[in-house]
Amino acid sequence: MEKLLTAAMANLLIKRLFVFCLFFSAFLNCKTAASQVSTSVLPSTKVKLAQHAAVVTAHPLASKAGLEILKKGGNAFDAAITTQLVLAVVYPGAGNLGGGGFMIAHQKDGKNLCLDFREVAPEKAFKNMYLDSNENPIPGLSQDGHLACGVPGTISGIFKILKYARLPFKDLIEPAIKYAQNGFALTSDQADDLNELKNDFLKNNHNPVAFVKDNPWKEGDILVQPELAATLNRIKENRLAGFYQGLTAQYIVEEMKNGNGIISYDDLKNYEARDRIPMEFDYKLNHIVTMPLPSSGGIILKQLLKMTAYKNMSSMGFQTPECMQLIIEAERCAYADRAFFLGDPDFVKVPIQTLTSESYLQSRINNYEPHKAGNSNDTKAGVINESEETTHISIIDDEGNAVAITTTLNDSYGSKTVVSKAGFILNNEMDDFSIKPGVPNLYGVTGNKANAIEPRKKMLSSMTPTIVLKDNKPVIVVGTPGGSTIPTNVFQTITSLIDFKMSPEDAVNLPKFHFQWLPDVVYFEPDFPIEKKIHLVEMGYSVRDRGYMGRTELIKIDYQKGKIITAIADKRGDDDAAGF
Repeated sequence: MEKLLTAAMANLLIKRLFVFCLFFSAFLNCKTAASQVSTSVLPSTKVKLAQHAAVVTAHPLASKAGLEILKKGGNAFDAAITTQLVLAVVYPGAGNLGGGGFMIAHQKDGKNLCLDFREVAPEKAFKNMYLDSNENPIPGLSQDGHLACGVPGTISGIFKILKYARLPFKDLIEPAIKYAQNGFALTSDQADDLNELKNDFLKNNHNPVAFVKDNPWKEGDILVQPELAATLNRIKENRLAGFYQGLTAQYIVEEMKNGNGIISYDDLKNYEARDRIPMEFDYKLNHIVTMPLPSSGGIILKQLLKMTAYKNMSSMGFQTPECMQLIIEAERCAYADRAFFLGDPDFVKVPIQTLTSESYLQSRINNYEPHKAGNSNDTKAGVINESEETTHISIIDDEGNAVAITTTLNDSYGSKTVVSKAGFILNNEMDDFSIKPGVPNLYGVTGNKANAIEPRKKMLSSMTPTIVLKDNKPVIVVGTPGGSTIPTNVFQTITSLIDFKMSPEDAVNLPKFHFQWLPDVVYFEPDFPIEKKIHLVEMGYSVRDRGYMGRTELIKIDYQKGKIITAIADKRGDDDAAGF
């Protein structure tokens, strides 16, 4: 009997020891998994020279993840999917699941692609939804909270891109799940943003959110997002249905009921990203491939490049008074046209061919007087007889595929509304509609009935992802956030490279200026030379200093001496360039 008891006790001891080993092993695995996520802020690389491939994004962890995918045999489209998903975790101010965007791409076989995954107005949206009984705008209603949200398009866009990718989707989404589940270290700017927006998050959310804690955030704090990790896992397992149907859709609709939001199950189920025909045109022996409507960016870019070329801008010298006046007056014409004519082409007829025709643009730019400021009360849209928290990704792979993707929540952290139990922030893109003719949106841009709110309509955008080709090879991949300043930023970057032969680093980092018809003010970034501003004041322009405009992500490829890739991440933020 004693021998039996002794044997039983020994077996029990062995079992307990086995369970303890399992527990300890699991504990070590957790520690190992956690150690894979840096507990310190990963430094940014601003300039990267490479021979094979490059990725430039708004955050070092996203650039690193995209580069690792390329090294594993993925192509530019694989890397684009991974970087977007990682940005949704590590760059919550603009990287997103709850927003939308646009893609311009060039395939190695020479084909150019254009993808529209812009948000749409919900079925219950209507023209005067942000006006009071006297038809005056209700302050903040189109910018904060549940009613400001359009139907998200990002995930639908990702699965449209997937058909051009090579690796299994589970491999592409895994880095994002890891950073959501185990956490990542906040940068100083991110910590400051979350502290500044704490009250906004508390006001617009009925349940606790990962972005709010009792003590102030500081650089190096680890942001863990378990609800977002669960959402990403549902997308991993169920793909599109993991977001637009099932639990995630249920959580979005429940969140709408928490406020006064109007996104429904049908809005989500019926959303589909769309292939579009890119806007293409030639510019000084280069071929520009950029975004068509419902983004205004491509049309504005073409108008600006054509109008300034008629006046031989490159002969004037970089940012001379004559050069700056030419650009400002071209912008005055382009943004006046934007306000009056542009909208979702599925809902309004837009005279695109006329707006970008040689005769029309020449007549527009010939109307200003040198050395004398124009006036936006006099400059209207042409006579025709027929948002700033965004983020951009630029990628090129070793095979010649190039991808430019710009995505957005519109304002910084969008509507400040987090989908409870799903962990992601919803956009406030409804503010990009013209809520009333002549009433400026968040970025001071006015609109007309062409951009009025209608159910299932896409709000006008300024995003301008662009690829420049020469001999049908990508030589520039570029884009930026910055709301209404996006087209002018892309224009200045391209002309700095092509017209003024600048280095890629200077083309991105030298201070820029912006003008958009209304308000009738020229805006300047910090450190813009004061003597240049004085010249404009002497001509009669109103000028105003403001913060940084955008964060340009640039890749320039030189084929003259083999293949030399120069990747530039904007100095204005935590942006990062990676390559090999």
